[in-house]
Amino acid sequence: MNHNATPTPAALSPGQPPPALSDRERMVAEKFAAGMTYREIGEALFIAPSTVRTHLAAIYEKLGVRSKVALAMHINAIGTAPAGPPAVADASPVLAIFPIECLTADEHWRRFADGLSSDITVDLARYADLPVVAFHTMKALGSKPADFATDAKALGAAYILSGQLRADALRVRLTMELADARTGVSLWSERFDRPVEDIFALQDSLTESVINVLAGCFGAIATVGRNAIRRKPPASLRAYDCYLLGVEQHNTFSRSGNREAIRLFSRALELDPTLVRAWTELAYAYSIEACNGFGDDLKASVGKWRWAVENALRLDPSDSSAHNCFGDLMGCLGDLKAAEDAHRRAFECGSNHADTLALLAGSKALVAGDPAEAIPLIERAMRLNPLAPPWYFGMQGRVLFAAGRHREAIAALRRSTPNSPHVLIFLMLAHATLGDGPEAAAIAARLRSEFPGFSVEGFIAGYPVTNPDAVRAIREAAKLAPIR
Repeated sequence: MNHNATPTPAALSPGQPPPALSDRERMVAEKFAAGMTYREIGEALFIAPSTVRTHLAAIYEKLGVRSKVALAMHINAIGTAPAGPPAVADASPVLAIFPIECLTADEHWRRFADGLSSDITVDLARYADLPVVAFHTMKALGSKPADFATDAKALGAAYILSGQLRADALRVRLTMELADARTGVSLWSERFDRPVEDIFALQDSLTESVINVLAGCFGAIATVGRNAIRRKPPASLRAYDCYLLGVEQHNTFSRSGNREAIRLFSRALELDPTLVRAWTELAYAYSIEACNGFGDDLKASVGKWRWAVENALRLDPSDSSAHNCFGDLMGCLGDLKAAEDAHRRAFECGSNHADTLALLAGSKALVAGDPAEAIPLIERAMRLNPLAPPWYFGMQGRVLFAAGRHREAIAALRRSTPNSPHVLIFLMLAHATLGDGPEAAAIAARLRSEFPGFSVEGFIAGYPVTNPDAVRAIREAAKLAPIR
């Protein structure tokens, strides 16, 4: 298969056998099964709660189910396609989150544990890259720890998430564990300690911590998935497998890695054209191709970027990463008002998601919006996700450079991806600004050798860098650098 091949728009065309549910009905069903209320679904999909209710009535009739539990069981038995046979070879693995066990006798803490379980389930359904069984379904099972593996298998789950809560008058301790549903083997565990404070703030703090360690491009779930995928023969890879491997390649930010990421995301979408995150990551891969000069035709790269991100937003209008990617695209096309609107929507949809906040920080520093907001965004992303992948530090480095904090920028960039021209250019500019000519010259020589088509002005045009202060800072530093 050609490394630059992409799925054609026909992959989403009406030529395929029509599903029992429309795209909108499917999105409503998945969000309802994930525990979202009519109001939350309406806000996510930009429709009225009464319209959500109308969609659900039609969904119940089409699927022949009579309750929310039955709907959730139907959806989660077949991954992301509510209309079809129970076993779909290319469906993403399913995560079953069992209600957190409260080991403190006080009823107050038992209610807290239930609320925490519900919040973690709903937020993982929004941010994780795999389907999550609805909280009410799991609650209705009434499972004991000894039955977790059996009950998870009955639901078709690949992974089990369980937890225990202990509390006294001063502190709360939450222990979470991720296990393989097939074998029962523990894959990951973590302990979270918090002082007792305002109950809602405490619940939010614990939920955010769990979500951002588990979810995201290099969270515990994705890491476990990639490790398992590497043991599979290439011909057996599912859409979700190709997607996870594509994310890994994409995050090298190298020319070869980005080319391979495009191939893998394209393959994932051939297998499952409704895999929203694959569309979003494909859009980002084309944006990297455009702004790094990895392709032969900038206009063609931008066109594919737009095609992919619009497909992502059509399938899921609440995808925060897709909104951020669309905002960067609008900046590249010169529509800064649309860019700011999209970035604002990204924050609304992903204000507690570390990956979204890290991306948004870079966008606010360089593309559109208030650059002063960029530093607290990247700092919050790193607090939320202590497993920060290298690209977080690349974002932090460019944000610090734009803020004039050049030594700190260099320290962050040194922890980022070493083969990205984005990282190299900011390292070169920061060293040049600090008067470190030999180091700046060495980096410039590497840029000329490895990325001969890359230039400061090309980076400004393709990234895009459209915030006036950032443009000025980069151009002033470039006057001191041995490469333009």
